[in-house]
Amino acid sequence: MVLAGTTVLISSPTAWADIVPGGEGTGSETQVDGKKGDQSLSATAGAVVYDRSENGSGASVGPVAAATNWTPPACYYAPKYTPEQLQKVKEPVWEAGSTGYQWDAEQRDRYVNGKPYKDFNKEKTGKGYWWDSYVTPGREGDPGALDCQEETFWVDTDDDPPTDIPQAITPEVLAQLAYAEIRVPTTEVELRPAGATKVNLPTWAWLDATEFKPVSVTASVPLLGVQATTTAEPVSVKIDPGTADAQTYPASGVCEAANGSIGEPYAKGKADETPPCGVKYLRSSGDGSYQLKATVTWKIHWTGTGVAGEQPLPDGDFGGEQAVVVQEIQAVNR
Repeated sequence: MVLAGTTVLISSPTAWADIVPGGEGTGSETQVDGKKGDQSLSATAGAVVYDRSENGSGASVGPVAAATNWTPPACYYAPKYTPEQLQKVKEPVWEAGSTGYQWDAEQRDRYVNGKPYKDFNKEKTGKGYWWDSYVTPGREGDPGALDCQEETFWVDTDDDPPTDIPQAITPEVLAQLAYAEIRVPTTEVELRPAGATKVNLPTWAWLDATEFKPVSVTASVPLLGVQATTTAEPVSVKIDPGTADAQTYPASGVCEAANGSIGEPYAKGKADETPPCGVKYLRSSGDGSYQLKATVTWKIHWTGTGVAGEQPLPDGDFGGEQAVVVQEIQAVNR
């Protein structure tokens, strides 16, 4: 589990257990450093915790790209300050005077003078948090990272965040953030014949079922007791032979998942059969090779706190290229 955000200081008898689900030492890698002796905690990051233990791993994995123009949020709102912490952040800025008298006065009215908050909401200490914006890790240079411009706002414990702030953390927003953390294998299909194939010879193609299996990431906010798990399942692979001088099986080039695999592994004795997934090259690649591209479509859905059943997210694609040598069939005349 890895925390994402900025530094937050939280003082609570149960803070350590709240920030690290299950208590100290559970889960995978953390970036939490705390002083349990006085029950205070310094969390490097802030609100969202990612559990990637069921994610794809290894040097060949990469992120899926949504099949539409949708992207996960580049910023979001989540708990960041207690009343005392916000006071320590705001007052030095006002006292410096570099932001101008009018802005400083408006800020004091908002957080101190009761318009709408009084004395940083100190009378509600322990009953809620000040929420502020975070930039999603890896999206720092994204224009969407500037979309979260709302003033710091207060949310009582157990209350839902304001509905008019779409980037405020909810199970659905957590699911979208987890989407960005999904990693799947680079697509390289098994081919038979392997190494080199022949002109007009059907070549079987399939995916290794041990590599292409569902993966998931869970995103949670322990302070709020909410979480969402986003799961990606491979549903099809599209074969692009790398040349117009080829025929795919099926004709669409899209091989659907069936019986736990995509495509059917070649078996001895099937040389004269038409492969359920594959390609037939009609022209030699000469001294070079064709770049066959295989793109897997992943069906993505999520479940989370207070949600009944699986909820859809946009499908994702991830592909890769591989060289295919196609040779002429040599005939010998005697």
